[in-house]
Amino acid sequence: MTDPIKKRTEKRPLNLFLRKAGALLFAAALVFPVFGQEAPGEEETPAAPAKKTLTVEEAVKLAVENNLSLESARISMLSKKRVSDLSWNQFLPVIGAGASLGGGFTPNSSTGTLNAPVEYPAKGSGFYGTTPIDNITTEVSQTQLAFQGQIAWSGLNIALFEGLKKLKKDYEAGAISYNKAKIQLERDVRKAYYNILLMQEQIELLRQSYNNAQRQEESARANYQAGLAPELYSMQAQVARENLKPQMDQAETGLHLSKASFAMNLGIPFEEDFDLVPISLGANFIPFDVQDMIKNAAKNKPDIAELKGQIEALKSAKKALSYQLLTPSINLSWGVSGGTAFTKTALSGSGNPLIDRTTEGWSDFTVRDSFTLSLSWSLNGFLPFTSQAANIKDMDDNIRSMNVGLAQAVRGTEIEVYSTIASLEQARVSAEAGRLTVNLADRTYRLTNEAYQAGLQNLLEVQNAELQLRQARIGLLQQQVNFLTGIIDLEYAVGAPFGELLKKTTQP
Repeated sequence: MTDPIKKRTEKRPLNLFLRKAGALLFAAALVFPVFGQEAPGEEETPAAPAKKTLTVEEAVKLAVENNLSLESARISMLSKKRVSDLSWNQFLPVIGAGASLGGGFTPNSSTGTLNAPVEYPAKGSGFYGTTPIDNITTEVSQTQLAFQGQIAWSGLNIALFEGLKKLKKDYEAGAISYNKAKIQLERDVRKAYYNILLMQEQIELLRQSYNNAQRQEESARANYQAGLAPELYSMQAQVARENLKPQMDQAETGLHLSKASFAMNLGIPFEEDFDLVPISLGANFIPFDVQDMIKNAAKNKPDIAELKGQIEALKSAKKALSYQLLTPSINLSWGVSGGTAFTKTALSGSGNPLIDRTTEGWSDFTVRDSFTLSLSWSLNGFLPFTSQAANIKDMDDNIRSMNVGLAQAVRGTEIEVYSTIASLEQARVSAEAGRLTVNLADRTYRLTNEAYQAGLQNLLEVQNAELQLRQARIGLLQQQVNFLTGIIDLEYAVGAPFGELLKKTTQP
């Protein structure tokens, strides 16, 4: 016979489990009504924005569109263009017009005698005479309305025509300065692009070195624990790994600052992360015609073109000032004026209706015009000791000084072209030697590491071989980037479009 108490005791754990499971399922159904469906009010976590990837041409385009310094130069150029386009307004006359409204009230008590007309001998007889009347009060109020207008041309001089040329020269010089700022920005962006790529490659080499040092540390620790190497090797490996951390931190900080400065030039937030598209560093040195490069630089370099434009603008300004001081000026004006007045006169004090009366009315509207033509000629410009003549001499001195600066710029450009081409040749030779050094260092490192694994070399030799390999790779990258930036400097010096010379160096 089965004991019912025992049966209930056996079923109690199962019942308790079923109750708890049911409660959990019910709670889950309240929170998640449908399996796999979001709870009400819960939002999906927004996906992280995709990192922007920039090519060198895209970076240049962003910089030209968003750089604030370039925008300031553009505004200055547009301002000079507006002045040049509206230069004809110097021939417009000065037009003026005005109007006035005024008046006054004048009471006057007369103690004299007024022979006033009277009707006699009886009213209505039609016969009049005069009789003296004393203490007559006269009140006069007057309101005056007047206007005037004038059209005048002053200082009409042949210098105005030269002034038109001067404003055009100023605009052309401003356009050249803007173009120079734009080309300089493009040059700086391209060089910064390549330098950031170099820094990224250097950091990647440091990471590889750190990983190698970590593996060497693990291997040295395993050998020490197995009794195959002294503890000194393990400690040396750990020190070598730890020494790489500050170098990596410093390199990454430098990269972060360089990318922030690069982003500012491009007009994007400095905290926005972006990637740069790697470029081929397999450029080949090609011979350049130095004399032809110097000739192009003397004509097309932005700095020289800017100086030439400034000299031309200053020459035009000096010519306009000379015409203004040494030639006569014509002044022409025409004016018109007119007006009317409303007058009200009241006589009182006699008691005679023929005398106690008020008269009022507008006067005739009058118009007057005038015309003036004059010729003036200042003779101060002919006297060498006057300030006007001194100003002309100062401008002559400035022109000569700028011509000297232009000659210096041309000579400096010649030296720049020579040195740039020489540095390109040096970078080519160093890159060729660097490739051989990298191959030898890589083979040395592999052989040293194999010997260390076989117990034929110590850990210090492996670390030295790895350090030499890293230095050889970084040196090769540096020379390749030096070659690319040298090409950019040469393109800027001779006024060639960026990328034109680089295409020639990459052709087979």
